[in-house]
Amino acid sequence: MDSLTQVALGSAVCVAIIGQRAAAWRAVLWGAVAGTLPDLDALIDHGDAVLNMVLHRAESHSLFYLSVAAPVLAWIAANGHHFSRWWQALWLVLITHPLLDTMTIYGTQLLQPFSNYPFGLGSMFIVDPAYTLPLIIGVLAAWRSKDKVRGLRWNSFGLAFSTLYLGWSLIGQHQVEQLARTSLKELGVSAQRVLVTPAPLQTVLWRVVAIPDDPADPVYHEAYVSLWDGPRPLRWMHHARGSDLLEEHAAAPHVERLSAFTHGFVKAAVSPEGQLRITDLRMGQEPDYVFSFDIGPLDAVGQAPATQISSRPPIRPALSWIGKRMLGHDIPQPWYSLPRQ
Repeated sequence: MDSLTQVALGSAVCVAIIGQRAAAWRAVLWGAVAGTLPDLDALIDHGDAVLNMVLHRAESHSLFYLSVAAPVLAWIAANGHHFSRWWQALWLVLITHPLLDTMTIYGTQLLQPFSNYPFGLGSMFIVDPAYTLPLIIGVLAAWRSKDKVRGLRWNSFGLAFSTLYLGWSLIGQHQVEQLARTSLKELGVSAQRVLVTPAPLQTVLWRVVAIPDDPADPVYHEAYVSLWDGPRPLRWMHHARGSDLLEEHAAAPHVERLSAFTHGFVKAAVSPEGQLRITDLRMGQEPDYVFSFDIGPLDAVGQAPATQISSRPPIRPALSWIGKRMLGHDIPQPWYSLPRQ
């Protein structure tokens, strides 16, 4: 999740566990610090854009390493008072950070150093005000309220609401996945790999990506589903996947890494400059993706560091479309015919 959300969650968890054993501002501050620490790995440059991606949310998000770090941080924060309670609070702050990240689709390596498997449920977008705002309100109430008990209750309410919202996101995701699989079956498409993630900032409109089981199939399938669509059939769009390029360069380290990290949700193409471009299909929408990488000319793939190429649709038309599509209006995305940014 985004940095503000992690700060808010860390502060809310720390306030809830510390209670009245320390000043509210200290719990808010230390919760914010511990909630931020795991993401400092983003400052590390591994010298290659693909490596920077797949090594983010790795050791710094390990449940094991964070558990080891918790008592050290608690010893500093406690300053000789209520050490065990600070240990419990900061351990929960550190652990809830990667667990919340796992609700997004990026990929969080919770089991380092024993496994580098990237967990990602994908039921939450990286920024969602409905999750973050209750946490912020609760933390501010606990910090500023003259009635400590009342402030702690507001904080608990914010945590409870946000946690229930996470549960709701899983229910909505499951409902959309069932609809998508039924639709694909009716169309005669065999696809075990079906990705369902929310469109930005909410959990009503969902994007679905389906990868055919046949590795030689040249296309992947994309659809948007609103929970307000009713019984209307899904409208699928079909896009080139570059299966021949993926097969030809499957052994290239960058292709291997990105394919494993995304669980196969990748496409390949030749860029206008003649570079092999591989794209993570999970974050973005056709034709704009956050994580695309040029990994070298076709006859020298991977012999030079990868370069990240990001694109996005014009923001205002895209947000306007999301708002209308959320309400169930079956309208096409406007950005196909608009200038690229």
